[in-house]
Amino acid sequence: MNLPARATTIAGSAAGGSAGIQADLKTFQELDVYGMSVVTAIVSRHPETDKNVHLQTIEAIEAQFATAMRQVGTDALKTGMLFSKEIIEKAADLIASSDVGIKVVDPVMVGKLDSKLLADDAIDVLKERLVSMADIITPNLPEASYLLGGRALLSVDDMKQAAIDLYQLGPQYVLVKGGRLKGEAVDVLYDGETLTAFEAPRIDTENTSGAGCSYSAAITAYMAQGSAVPEAVRLAKSFVTTAIEYGFTYTDMVGPTYHAAQRMKGEAHNIKVEKL
Repeated sequence: MNLPARATTIAGSAAGGSAGIQADLKTFQELDVYGMSVVTAIVSRHPETDKNVHLQTIEAIEAQFATAMRQVGTDALKTGMLFSKEIIEKAADLIASSDVGIKVVDPVMVGKLDSKLLADDAIDVLKERLVSMADIITPNLPEASYLLGGRALLSVDDMKQAAIDLYQLGPQYVLVKGGRLKGEAVDVLYDGETLTAFEAPRIDTENTSGAGCSYSAAITAYMAQGSAVPEAVRLAKSFVTTAIEYGFTYTDMVGPTYHAAQRMKGEAHNIKVEKL
């Protein structure tokens, strides 16, 4: 029996099922990758206290990681919402002490509904400990701006320079995602030498909760299966664009992307790839 590739996500749990580890695990499953999770926090707003982020203990995080590595092991690993300086440091220690060969860092800072998902004192340690060890980082425009000290990113040219500057933090690849710009959905990848644009049709929908998590999870899955980074990005962008196209909602709130769309609808988007 040919066993599926393995991937682990270290991230927050989103009770609504659209983002965080729920989105990651759904994406891994859709792409035939065996998924595991290390829950760093539970993201759920309390109806009376309004508290939205409920952190797990460092002991619980250590236990989850140790169990996943002992029982299964992993071919690739991605990080999502880590929130605190202490959790980022612990995640970096755990990753550094493991033999995982593929590391994807999604520097989650702000949720789709503008909920704060990274403490103010955690940005520096995120850059120094995690971004520096990543094979690829996948910031959206607000996250790239935060990592660059608040610089305005308003165009594809701004994204290109942001990718070049973020590369100086140490990752092997930088993918700056332009989903919040106007026009076609363009992302920019930089490997230290070449800038590459990945373009897909912009889908007119508000139901995009978890799209960023799913995108980075898909990159992780394709890399775990052996794809080189540029090809993993192309395939992942096609996957998430189809998921966005068939997004839906059950309520009047922003709804999820449809993780099963590529399988259920039998469709894949043609992604335009262009060297810049």
